[in-house]
Amino acid sequence: MSDRITIKFNAAQFLTSAPTLKHCPPDTGAEVAFAGRSNAGKSSAINTLTQQKKLARTSKTPGRTQLINFFTLGEEQTRLVDLPGYGFAKVPLEQKLEWQKHLAKYLEERKSLKGLVLVSDIRHPLQEFDRMMIQWAEDSQMPLHILLTKADKLKKGPAKNTMLDVKRALKDFQGEASVQTFSALKKEGLDQLKSRLTEWLTPDEADQAIEELIDQDSE
Repeated sequence: MSDRITIKFNAAQFLTSAPTLKHCPPDTGAEVAFAGRSNAGKSSAINTLTQQKKLARTSKTPGRTQLINFFTLGEEQTRLVDLPGYGFAKVPLEQKLEWQKHLAKYLEERKSLKGLVLVSDIRHPLQEFDRMMIQWAEDSQMPLHILLTKADKLKKGPAKNTMLDVKRALKDFQGEASVQTFSALKKEGLDQLKSRLTEWLTPDEADQAIEELIDQDSE
């Protein structure tokens, strides 16, 4: 970690919104996606991470966000991605299935995607949407980090027990997976989250060497 660059999370700026994979920005650089059911605290987590109150818009109408939203972190080659949350969205089943198709396509085909942060309310973890995302992450061989939000709503003992339960549920996960508690209100767990994202967003020396060889071949 000592050789890794510093990610400027507080420099985050909105880049664009995309309804489908083909409307996403160029598939270069590195990005980390946030996914979560409506009301899981995804927008609050992104806003706390970037120290910006309105970067990811919070809505009183769950499921309102239906687009893949991209934010740059100081430069366009490093991005955060806010995926649609539709846990409680009051929309036709056909539309939900269409969202799921685009989301699955993004997770499976987006080469610049380096990891998935699954945001889950610590009081209601591992709901149907969460399990679907975990399965997609496994199928796509995508590193996964589960963010158990609203940890301030529980005492430390129950919060720790819930985290351990989630870790046990992931014991058969075929790939890289980690879990932490998080409170946007108290900013607890923020450093741990930043550390995980920095690890994903900054290439190691082997990755950099490969990219340099690709650049040389294309010249």
